[in-house]
Amino acid sequence: MVNVPRLVVAAPASGHGKTTVATGLLAAFAARGLRVAGFKVGPDYIDPGYHALAAGRPGRNLDPVLLGAELVAPLFAYGATGAELAVVEGVMGLYDGRTGAGDLGSTAHVAALLDAPVVLVVDASAQGRSIAALVHGFRSFGSVRIAGVILNRVGSDRHEQLLRDACDEVGTPVLGALRRHRAIAAPSRHLGLVPVVERRAEATESVAALGALAADALDLPALLAVARAAPPLPVTPWAPPAAPPAAPPPPRRPVVAVAGGPAFSFGYAETPELLRAAGAEVVPVDPLRDEALPPGTAALVVGGGFPEVYADQLAANAPLRAAVAALAATGAPIAAECAGLLWLCRSLDGAPMCGVLDAEATMTERLTLGYRDAVALTDSPLMPVGARVTGHEFHRTAVSPAAGATPAYGWRPGAPEGFVSGGVHASYLHLHWAGRPEIARRLVAACG
Repeated sequence: MVNVPRLVVAAPASGHGKTTVATGLLAAFAARGLRVAGFKVGPDYIDPGYHALAAGRPGRNLDPVLLGAELVAPLFAYGATGAELAVVEGVMGLYDGRTGAGDLGSTAHVAALLDAPVVLVVDASAQGRSIAALVHGFRSFGSVRIAGVILNRVGSDRHEQLLRDACDEVGTPVLGALRRHRAIAAPSRHLGLVPVVERRAEATESVAALGALAADALDLPALLAVARAAPPLPVTPWAPPAAPPAAPPPPRRPVVAVAGGPAFSFGYAETPELLRAAGAEVVPVDPLRDEALPPGTAALVVGGGFPEVYADQLAANAPLRAAVAALAATGAPIAAECAGLLWLCRSLDGAPMCGVLDAEATMTERLTLGYRDAVALTDSPLMPVGARVTGHEFHRTAVSPAAGATPAYGWRPGAPEGFVSGGVHASYLHLHWAGRPEIARRLVAACG
């Protein structure tokens, strides 16, 4: 049984201010000495970075599609260990889930799995009394408990009173009101907000400002009371599964380098934890700064990010590009997702990359986005042929492989995707390894 005070920050749609409120709440309560934990519904990599900055512990994702619904509450309990308050930021609109699958993967789905109250953030900038109909509709549509509303982008005292009166008509408490002129904006680009790792000093200031804003504009005691009203969760916290004992044990833990830094900032907190539990020594490498792989590197994991933004700097780091190519030539396991795939290509928009894969990558105008159910078409250090996985695709690039390339996955009819070459497994597909912990064990076992 896990008893963690918790609430879910949701909205009618994207753009209403969920990240502002969730991050502000974490920062405000942390400034008051509470131990807080932040979570994000769905496959988002950027918002958890702001949650982590506010909370002082890793931000974690709760995604029933990638993890399986049965793992959401245990993973929440693991990430909230020792916390006095957990804030879960929703995704899109409250009831928006995987396309064609009802509320699967939606904020409402996760709120139900966590038995957590929901606070609805509403952009009221162009609304008056009609907000009552909107709030009433969201309260009556599903089965989640909407404990109250936070009004965002309110224009004036008179506007705020009108909105409060309207919410009172439908019996919904107003738990705070944020004014238009006090909005705090974080810079964004083609795939969303700019990650914390690229603007840490400015992000730290923004998070502190959000905390001050939340403390001034939101009813913190009432919100804490809402969170504390959540019942105990009858669940055992998740833990990274350890590798089965080897006979004889390896002489030392194999070094697995995990790419990070500004160019490769997309990753789940559980990935290095799973690798360590599987017996690896995990060492970070920043391809914008480091000219060599960590000493003794036996495997490499490269997640997502923005290599297109840093293409010239990545190209300029010829020593590391050569080291990655040399590692691949030995057959060592290399797992690359999305941005990692681009980095392993011969070039990205004409800038030379690692040259591990016989393919060219280019930026495009088209956003490719969505969950994918895939089957492994080739045996690799990550998974055996025939393994079925669910991942997420999110990019504005295209990769043109040479004829005869060995594909990693099949999910588009007649169009296999990704590459398997020697020990390399590279694809656009982002996986959450907590949902498939055998991937980490298999990769570490493949280290020479």
